[in-house]
Amino acid sequence: MLLSPRSSVAGVVFCALGLLTASCAARDAAAPAALPPFPVAVAAPAPVSPPPAAQAPAPDPAGELIALSTRHFETGQRELQQGHLEAAKAEFNRALEVMLESPLGGRTEPSVREHFDRLVERISAYEVTALAQGDGFAEQTLDPATLDDLLEISTVEAPAPTVETTQAVAEDLETIVHDIDIPLNAKVLQFVQLFSGRMKEFIEEGLSRSVRYLPMVQDVFRAEGLPLDLAYVPLVESAFKPSALSRAKARGIWQFMRGTALENGLKQDWYIDERAEPLKATQAAARYLKTLNRMFDGDWHLALASYNGGPGRVQRAMKRSGRDDFWKLAASTRYLPRETRDYVPLVLAAIIVARNPAQYGLNIQPVEIPQYETVTLSAPVDLRRVAEWAGTPVERIQDLNPELRRWTTPVRATEYQLKVPVGTADMVMAHVAAAEPDALAPLNWHTVKKGETLLSISRKLKVSRADLAEANYLSVRSSVKSGQRLIIPRAPEVLLAVQTGTPAPVTESRSLDVVAAATVTPEAPEQTEATKLIYRVKRGDTLFSIAKLYRTTVESIKTWNRLRSNSIHVGQRLTIFRTGAATATN
Repeated sequence: MLLSPRSSVAGVVFCALGLLTASCAARDAAAPAALPPFPVAVAAPAPVSPPPAAQAPAPDPAGELIALSTRHFETGQRELQQGHLEAAKAEFNRALEVMLESPLGGRTEPSVREHFDRLVERISAYEVTALAQGDGFAEQTLDPATLDDLLEISTVEAPAPTVETTQAVAEDLETIVHDIDIPLNAKVLQFVQLFSGRMKEFIEEGLSRSVRYLPMVQDVFRAEGLPLDLAYVPLVESAFKPSALSRAKARGIWQFMRGTALENGLKQDWYIDERAEPLKATQAAARYLKTLNRMFDGDWHLALASYNGGPGRVQRAMKRSGRDDFWKLAASTRYLPRETRDYVPLVLAAIIVARNPAQYGLNIQPVEIPQYETVTLSAPVDLRRVAEWAGTPVERIQDLNPELRRWTTPVRATEYQLKVPVGTADMVMAHVAAAEPDALAPLNWHTVKKGETLLSISRKLKVSRADLAEANYLSVRSSVKSGQRLIIPRAPEVLLAVQTGTPAPVTESRSLDVVAAATVTPEAPEQTEATKLIYRVKRGDTLFSIAKLYRTTVESIKTWNRLRSNSIHVGQRLTIFRTGAATATN
């Protein structure tokens, strides 16, 4: 046993006294022999016993089960973010299966039951989002066209040019050779000032994105004998975004209207829109610009004005005014709309800035140019499956194939050329060959019965008659025959969740199929469905208050309504999906 500090001090004192007594006896030799000192026994320290070892925490089967289930769920979340539906469903399945296969019963372990209920609710939320997004037939998200914003800003915020800007533009026009005429006038200078100031970031982003497409555009224009300066028109039209869609429904980097696109050889149907395919749209734009240039006797200013406002409008304005010069036409508000009057100087200012961005303080960060290869598909394939097979996010497949309007390739195409990331073509084709035909794209079919029409079928199945017709390459007035199979353009009843209810786990082991299966419980719960409703925003509403009202999340409302921020305004209509008891699913 260890001595305490007090015992140690006492032992030292006793030893010192003993030594002092012996020393005195040795100095006094004449003195009678003294008795030997009383021996002081110093006890040897007892062996030290080690401290008791820390006991390992008792195993917590419920906690371990919840942790395992959570890991599968989080893996499913990551797969879903990549657009990998099959992998996500497998992980969500497994997150529930480990609970159901465990000997722990939900009724005896409250923590397990609580986790299971919460897990099913979270998976159900993903299901509702997927239902809103659609399964192959929801149109892909589009971006607003930049020309709309540019014209709005130029109307109220176009600044007067500074002396420095005027001098810089004058120097550029003297030293840089342009292949279309660019006058040094107040309107052009005003927009150069706008692009180098208020709209600087917008121009930087557009020019950075143009690195991906500009060489292709210049190659096409060079082959067609067109001025290369016109390759910068998409900077104003769309900021080189293939997904750009204007308020007037013009689309793609060249912002073709539907009719003009068809006239110039671009195809459009329910599944594809070639206006969004940069190469095909550029080839069409080259043909159209050449036509306009011939129509206006080689005057590119009038040709550009008619590209925006239409050749008929410009010709009528020339006839009414007796003027054949764009700048004279634009000097009056009587003949051309403001958008067309501003469009030509906007394009010319964009050309000036784009040809010498450093002169105007622009910092260009070129985007990465994706490398790809092509696979030929003989049947429709869901893009999310392609992404999963290629090991890439579905957004990348969509980015490589912007002409696709849906999540699936065209249903009737027997030799569709799909772009996939370089190095993945063989893997994708191997999966296509191994998959069952019905598994390539999750399509819903309806067999026409005697007496049915497109109208009656659309009403019965609660889909738009126009959508039903277009998805099957029919007109809305087409007749259908008994036995004919029609594709139904809507999502399947359940995509990700087992069920929108919250059944408790039971001890029996069972396999789940999240595509269309329900979990068996002692008491079968009522089926539930995702009900779509429209909510009109009232004064004082926020996304948070609306989400709380309908027991959903802010992010879900933003996803359903394609909102980019939390800003809403009074009177705005918001789509809300909510679950409720029902006797049948939609």
